[in-house]
Amino acid sequence: MMGVQFANPEYFLLLLLVPVIVVWHWRKDRRRYTELRISTTQMLEKIPRSWRQVLRQALLVLRVAALVFLTIALARPQSTSGGEKVSTEGIDIVLATDISGSMLAEDFRPNRIEAAKNVALEFIDARPNDRIGLVVFAGESFTQCPLTIDHPVVKNLLKQIKSGMIEDGTAIGMGLATAVSRLKESKAKSRVIILLTDGVNNRGFIDPVTAAAIAQEYGVRVYTIGVGTVGMAPYPVQTPFGIQYQNVPVEIDENLLQKIAGMTGGKYFRATDNRKLKAIYEEIDRLEKTKIEVTQFRRHKEEFYGAAMLAGILLFLEVLLSQTVLRKIP
Repeated sequence: MMGVQFANPEYFLLLLLVPVIVVWHWRKDRRRYTELRISTTQMLEKIPRSWRQVLRQALLVLRVAALVFLTIALARPQSTSGGEKVSTEGIDIVLATDISGSMLAEDFRPNRIEAAKNVALEFIDARPNDRIGLVVFAGESFTQCPLTIDHPVVKNLLKQIKSGMIEDGTAIGMGLATAVSRLKESKAKSRVIILLTDGVNNRGFIDPVTAAAIAQEYGVRVYTIGVGTVGMAPYPVQTPFGIQYQNVPVEIDENLLQKIAGMTGGKYFRATDNRKLKAIYEEIDRLEKTKIEVTQFRRHKEEFYGAAMLAGILLFLEVLLSQTVLRKIP
C-alpha cells in the first residue's frame, strides 16, 4: 500500500522558529514608528492604506512559507509501500552460464556470451512470475544472483557477466552442482536449471554426471544447451599487431549434455545461432507452474525536490520584492 514517510523527521523542529519569526517581525515593525498622542484617530481611520502597506505583510508570509517548505524538504519525504505477501504462479529457474574464454568465439553475433546474455534478458522479461537466479562457471563456479522475483536486479547482474571474471576452463559439473544448491531448498513444484555451455568438461572436482544425479535426487529438471556452430568458429586472438581471428574447432560434449538432460527429465538443445537459442524458452513455457508466496517491496522514491524548489522560489520572491517595489526608504 502506497504511503509517505520522512527519512529525517527531526528537521520538523525547525517549525518552532515560525512563531519566533512572527513575533520578531511584529516587534521590529512597532519600533519603526514614533508614538504620537492625539485626542482622536477618527480622521486617520478615513485615510486608505496604500497598496505598498498591504503588500508589505506579504514579505512575512513568503518568508514563513519558504521556511515551512524548506523544512519539509530537509525532512526528506519519500513515497514507499510496505512489504506484502502475495501468491503468484511461477517456477524457480536458475540460469547456469558458461563464461570460459571460448565463449568469446564470434560464430554468434556479437559473440557467444553476449548473444546468450541478450536472449536471457528477453527470457526474463517474458517470465514476470518466476523466481530466477544466475550461476556462472568457467574453471570454477559461483552464484551471481540467488533466486529472486526482483527481475531488474537479476537483469542488472546478468549484464555484468563477462569472460575472465574467474579462472578459465570448463567446469560443467561445478556449474551444475552450484545451480542445484540454489534450488534444493525451493518450495516450488517445478524447479528448472538452464545449463548453457560451448565446451567439454575439463575442470572442477565434481563430475557432471554426479551433479546430474544430485539434481535428479532433488527433482530438478535440467535443460542443457550446446552453443556453437557446426565445424569451425572464428575466435579473436590478441597479437602484437592487434586482434586477429583464427578458426578453432567447435567441441561440445553433446553426449554428456544429453545424458544430464535425460537423467533429470529435461531436454538437450543445440543452438547454432541466436534464433535457435530461443527455442528452449518455448519448452520452458510448457512447464507445470505452481503457486509461490513472495514478499514484494517497492523502493523508496525521494519526493523532496518539489518542496525544495518551492522554498527557493518563495525566498527569491521575498528578496526580489523587498529590493524593488516594496523596498524600504532609509
